[in-house]
Amino acid sequence: MGARRIAAIDVDWLGHARSIAACLLEGDGFAALVDPGPAVSLPALREGLRSHGLSPADLDAVLLTHIHLDHAGAVGALVRENPRLAVYVHATGAPHMAHPAKLLESAGRLYGDRMERLYGAFLAVPQENLRALQGGESLSLGRFRLDVLHTPGHARHHVCYFDSSEGVAFAGDTAGIRIQGDTFVLPATPPPDVDLELWESSLAAILSRHPARLFVTHFGFSDDPQAHVEEFRERLRGWAARARQLLRASGDEAAALAAFVESVRSEVEKSLPAPEIAHYLFNGGVDLSWLGLARYWRKREAAQTPPG
Repeated sequence: MGARRIAAIDVDWLGHARSIAACLLEGDGFAALVDPGPAVSLPALREGLRSHGLSPADLDAVLLTHIHLDHAGAVGALVRENPRLAVYVHATGAPHMAHPAKLLESAGRLYGDRMERLYGAFLAVPQENLRALQGGESLSLGRFRLDVLHTPGHARHHVCYFDSSEGVAFAGDTAGIRIQGDTFVLPATPPPDVDLELWESSLAAILSRHPARLFVTHFGFSDDPQAHVEEFRERLRGWAARARQLLRASGDEAAALAAFVESVRSEVEKSLPAPEIAHYLFNGGVDLSWLGLARYWRKREAAQTPPG
C-alpha cells in the first residue's frame, strides 16, 4: 500500500505566515483538505498544493470543521474549479454553504467594509457537492478513516475529525490558537454561537480519543494534547470570568471592550517573546472574542430572568 501523508499548508493569510493552515491528507491516489481557508488566500493554497505535486483538480474532498470565512471561504471557488469535489460539513452549516446570504450578512455585521479585503468572495457550493454530517460518523476516504465528533462551543456546527491510525485530532478552533512550536494557547470566542458548557464537553470528547497530536487551523500541530487542552481550558475560563465581571462593573460597552482587550494584551505580553506578541494578537481577533463572550453572558442572564 502507498504512503499516507498529513501535511500543513500555510495559506499565508494577508501575507502573514503561520496564521491559517489548511491540512492536506493524501494517500493511494486520494487527496483531501481540512479547512482550506479564505478565498483571498487561494493563490497561496494553490502554491502549497503545487509543492506537493497537486492542484485543486486532484482533490477528492474538503473536510470543514466549521463554516467561518477563515476556514471555509475558499470552498465555493474550489468546487467551481473541481466540480466533483465532495464537501463534508455539519448539517447545521451545510445550508449556509449552499445559500450563504445569512452567513455573509452575519459576518458583515462584524467586519463591515473590511470583509472583502480580509476574506475575498464567498461562492455558494452546489447542494449536490455537500455531504451533511451529524457527528458520530466514520468516514472511509482513501487510506484515511476519520471519526466525526460534533464539537460545539466555538460554533454550534463545529466538528472535529479524528484519524485513529496516527492519532491526529483535527480540532479546527475548538482547541484555540497555538502556533506550532509555541507553548501559549489563545482562545477564539467570536459571536454568535459561543457556548461555554458545550465547549467543555467538546474538549472532553476530543481528549477521550487520547490523541497523539492536535491539528489546529491557527496554526499547525500540537504534540501534547493533554497539556494543550488544559492550558486552553484554564485560559478560556479566565476570559469568561473576566468578561462577566466587566459587564457587571461597567455600563459603558466601549470601556468594557477596551479593558478586556488591554487585559488580554497584558497576558500575551507576559507569556510570549516580543516578536510573537503582535502575531498572536493579529491571529486572535481579541475584540471579536469580547463580543462573543459578552453575547454569551447576556443570553444566559436573559434566559435566567423571569418575564415581567
